[in-house]
This record gives sequence, C-alpha cells and structure tokens, in this order.
Amino acid sequence: MEKIRFEDLPISEEIKKAIKDMGFEEPSPIQQQAIPFVLEGKDIVGQAQTGTGKTAAFGIPALEMIDYSSKELQVLVLCPTRELAIQAAEEVNKISKYKEDTKVLAVYGGQSIDRQIKALKRGVQMVIGTPGRVLDHIRRKTLKIENVKMVTLDEADEMLDMGFREDIETIIKDMPKDRQTLLFSATMPKAILDLTKKYQKNPKIVKIGHKQLTVPNIEQKYLEVKEKDKLEVLSRLIDIRNPKLSIIFCNTKRRVDEITAQLQSRGYFADALHGDLKQHQRDRVMGKFRSGIVEILVATDVAARGIDVEDVEVVFNYDVPQDEEYYVHRIGRTGRAGRTGTSYTFIWGRESRKLKDIERYAKTKIRRAEIPSASDVEAIKINVFLEKIKNVIEEGHLGKYIDFVENLLDEDFTSVDIAAALLKMSMGEQKKEEVVDLRDDFSEFDTGTTGAETGMVRLFINAGRINKIRAKDVIGAIAGETGIAGKVIGKIDIYDKYTFVEVPKENAREVLNIMKNNTIKGKKINIEPANSK
Repeated sequence: MEKIRFEDLPISEEIKKAIKDMGFEEPSPIQQQAIPFVLEGKDIVGQAQTGTGKTAAFGIPALEMIDYSSKELQVLVLCPTRELAIQAAEEVNKISKYKEDTKVLAVYGGQSIDRQIKALKRGVQMVIGTPGRVLDHIRRKTLKIENVKMVTLDEADEMLDMGFREDIETIIKDMPKDRQTLLFSATMPKAILDLTKKYQKNPKIVKIGHKQLTVPNIEQKYLEVKEKDKLEVLSRLIDIRNPKLSIIFCNTKRRVDEITAQLQSRGYFADALHGDLKQHQRDRVMGKFRSGIVEILVATDVAARGIDVEDVEVVFNYDVPQDEEYYVHRIGRTGRAGRTGTSYTFIWGRESRKLKDIERYAKTKIRRAEIPSASDVEAIKINVFLEKIKNVIEEGHLGKYIDFVENLLDEDFTSVDIAAALLKMSMGEQKKEEVVDLRDDFSEFDTGTTGAETGMVRLFINAGRINKIRAKDVIGAIAGETGIAGKVIGKIDIYDKYTFVEVPKENAREVLNIMKNNTIKGKKINIEPANSK
C-alpha cells in the first residue's frame, strides 16, 4: 500500500494541526485503512495488535462526527482495562485540542463514582470506559445511551478473555439500532465473529498484513524499564557498549527532540533526524553521522527510512514501534554488510504483549537483558581507561612525567597510591543518585515455598466464595486496575473466605501497590504475598 500522510486524509484542519503538535508524521497502517471507512459511516472489524495506533483510528472519525452544540453522549468506547481507558481518553483529548467544547471522559473502577457522576451531569459527548463501570452508570441512569451514534469495542478479544461478554452485550442491546459499530481485536476467535454477526451491519474488514522480513546477524534484547528510568538506562547501555555509531528510535518528532537535548546535556555527541527538518538539514546531520562527528542519531521511523550506514553497531528502541514492520526496519539499520549488530527495546507493562506480537511476526526471539547497574558502568569505564594507560606506556616518551611521579615517591607516597589517586581523579566522583539500582528483582518474595509456578508470585486475597467472587472477577479486577494483560495472570484458587492468585514476578509489586484497599465485586479487599506452605 502506498504511504499517505495525515494531510491527505479527509479530516478537519483542527485535527491535522493537533496531530502535527503530537509529532506524528504519517498514519499507521490501521489508521490509513480504517479512518476513511469510518468517516463514511461504515461499521468495521479491525484486526490489529496492541500499539498499532487504533485509538486514533476510531478517535479521529469520532471527533469529526460529534455534534459539538449538544452535550449528550454520542460516542461510547469500551476498553478492557482502566489503564487503556485512561490512555485512550488522554490521546483523544490531545487530538481534539483545537476542537472547541469537546468533552471526553474516562470512566473505570477504582476511581470515585461520585466524581464521575458529577462530570457526566455536566455533559459529555464521548465516554471511554471499562464495561463494568459503564454498565454501573447505565443502571444508575447517570449515563444515557439513547443518543449514541458510535460504539467502539477496543481490544475485544481481551475483554472476552476477562469475562466481560455479558456486560458488553447488556450495554449494546439497548443502544440505537442505527448506530455505527466498530470492533478492534488482535485475534478473531469464534466469540468475536459471533459479536460482529449479532451487532454489526455489513462491516468492512480491515486487516493489517505485513511483508515477511528477516533479521539476520542481529542480537535482539529487551529491557523492562519504567518511563522515568529510560534515559538513565539508555546512558548506561551507551557507556557500557561504547558503540562507534548507534541509532535511537522514537515514535514522535517531539520525543526525538527531547531525547536529543537530554543526551547532549549529558555530553553525548547526538543529533536529531525527523520530518520537520529541511532536506539540507537532514543531509548535514547524516553527513556528520557518517563521518562519526555525531555518534548517536535519534530518529523517527519515517526520517530513518533508507539509512544505510555500515558502522551502526547498536539500535535502541526507546519507544516500542507502532507497527511490527517498523521494528524490523529499525533493527535492520545495524548488522549491515555482513557485520553483526545488537538491538535493545525498552518495554514496560502491557508492552510485553506487543513484544510477543513482534516475535511472532519477525519469527525471531528477543531475549531479556538485565538493566546494568551504576557499578557495572563504572567497572567498564575503568577497564577502558586502563587499556588506554597500557597503550600510552607501550608508546613510551614518558620521561618528564616519570620525573614528576618520582618526586611524589620521595614524599613517601607509594606508586600504587599515586596510580589509584590519578584513576579516581580521571573517572570523577559519582553522585549518590547515580548509584541507584533500577532493577526490581522482587527478591523479598519467597516464591519457592508458596507453591507458585516458576516466575510467578502467589498472592493472598481476603475474599472468596461467600463474597460470590469468581475467577473472572479476580482477573477482571487485577487486569482492569493495573493494566497487565488478563492472560498472563496465573492459577487462581478460590476458597470460602479467601483466594490465592498467581501473577508474574515482574508485576507483583505493581499489583500489590495498586490493589491494596481496592475492591473486587464491591468488596474492599486486602492483598498480600502468600505465606510459605
């Protein structure tokens, strides 16, 4: 398919301006195919993975069809989790930046329902929420759906996995029959197809196909890194690897400019490459990169197309790419001309699902890497410096410097003391905050004696059968509140007064923090690590 720009889509100037502010240069494949159909009023079934830009695919057309003179609910979006609902609402608000009088509200469990009721009473044109909380508002009559023109099921397969089918059908069946229905799903199991037959009218199928691309000679790794720690981890990896040339990929132009400025302030020879640069500016940046004056190129996918520089040793995916094909193109910037290369991808939380999609698409294995500690970086720097010392010794011509050192030796300093002091001065004192260990190993959990599966942590919840709690309620609550995928939640054992649930070790701390004093099926719960058996 020929690539098009947002400028080419039949959308308003206000939205084009907002998209430009957000730093996006061109529609993702799902946006490119879905937006025209949705603008025509057609129902669609979009098969696309997480992180492919689905929010804008339904958000842009929805904002174009809203009657802004009315405060009635006109668009309803159902999402599987609280996190996804919040993210989608934030993105739609950014897209509607120049559309006056737009009212978008995220509704989900875990937040005060009274606050949501007040917002709904003031008038909202678009609600983005989780099925349970949306249904709660409908039953309270605080959310009226009789004037809804468009309903979107986002990540429908995930919602069905979490047991929301009954809630979804209860919500949809009372909506106007002439509404537009959009359904997005990564997979198309029978249950999804049943929904499309039941609730959609001759839907257009939008399936994102990919060219099969290979990734030879590239060692692929991923690191689980929180957003606030990304720059520090990136700096440590650059220091340890010390690549001759490297490329850092970001999803937006704004992000490229931010990371470039931050790296430059840390003393790295970095420069930016994105679509806002004029051709002569791009040529100048690329000339510096090829010659090694610039060692680190920070780029968007569009700007980096066609880059063929043989000496790129490492590629960093600072942001997980929006499309699996982009991943293959990105990491293919290294390992050129028969050389080997390395790629690092930073992920967190739900992005682990996107990584699995990339692995399946590229038929490759991306291995987990540990975040290097500050002491790892220091050790590498010292070794590099010691190698330089050896080279200088071998070159000779040290006469006058030997004289200076001998003068110190006469003052009762040993040669080891002098060498250690010079090494300390050359490396510089580390600030205390630089030695923070960014790695969460959850070693405080004694997973070996609780009966948990390998890589999982067993948690105790003080609610069970007498509270009418079912496995799907536990999955829905944890996934909905924390944003981790329902399918990664492990074994659930429900007893009369309590429940045990296993979650991945890397998510355990997050689950404990978020679910503490939260509710499952209306009951306030306590959650803590299970005791040893």
